[in-house]
Amino acid sequence: MRDLYALSAAELAARLELLPHPEGGFYRETYRAEGLLDASVLPRHGGPRAYATAIYFLVTEGSFSALHRIASDELWHFYAGAPLEIVTLDPEGVRRDLHLGLALAAGEAPQALVPAGWLFGSRLRAPRPAGAPAWSLVGCTVAPGFDFDDFELPTREALLRAHPEHEAVIHALTRM
Repeated sequence: MRDLYALSAAELAARLELLPHPEGGFYRETYRAEGLLDASVLPRHGGPRAYATAIYFLVTEGSFSALHRIASDELWHFYAGAPLEIVTLDPEGVRRDLHLGLALAAGEAPQALVPAGWLFGSRLRAPRPAGAPAWSLVGCTVAPGFDFDDFELPTREALLRAHPEHEAVIHALTRM
């Protein structure tokens, strides 16, 4: 663990062969099930999808994963680094923040679920604990499997129209 925590975010991204993600952060798909679910059993999806997919995902200090939505459940797993805050808005616009990390007494959990169709984005949880690196390495497992056709990245303007009560977090977790 000590070796891992000595790495900068850029070094970690290079070692894990991570690429920039359109929502922010860095990722690499590590698993895609060979089996496909037929589109006829996937009413929220535009076609057949893998049974499941998994990625590494790296969020760095000063950056964030923008509010977005996908058509599948996404299970997050904490691996290392600083705790991560996942901000979610359910379909009715109710905000529910999830805290990924290992400080169970502080309300963190090593695993958290974002249900299909919810808006969500992530950032390092503030304040960053002393000694924690300026990054959080997590994994995301999506079932049915992730496909960019199921990915929606709403604009700041659209989110503010739909959820004006969440103006501060919308400004914090959008780029446009």
